[in-house]
Amino acid sequence: MRDIESREDIEAVLKAFYTKAFLDREIGFFFTEIIPIHLETHLPQIASFWETVLFATKGYHKDVMAVHRHIHHLSAITKAHLDQWVLLMIATIDEHFSGTKAELMKQRARSIATMMNIKLNHEGIER
Repeated sequence: MRDIESREDIEAVLKAFYTKAFLDREIGFFFTEIIPIHLETHLPQIASFWETVLFATKGYHKDVMAVHRHIHHLSAITKAHLDQWVLLMIATIDEHFSGTKAELMKQRARSIATMMNIKLNHEGIER
């Protein structure tokens, strides 16, 4: 398998990830019921986020935590939810890519989940 080399590769990972996530018993409802995601509009935004993370571009300008605080307010995002998100993301990356950027994407997914858990569940944020 080859490494993640482009935005198109990121989009391929994300499309495969969301296919799994929408159907997942533990976290699917976040994407289908709490804040229904329309991939046509969401995918370009989240691809820009990951492109910034993996390739140091400047394409993403939203406050990731503000979005997730809003979701958390509607339905608590627990550590178990974040752990499942990481498992699905890592499995999806491993199915499609291998290499330095693929490893970086997995490492950053773990870091993002850890940071979100701390900020959402351990800093006294009101729900």
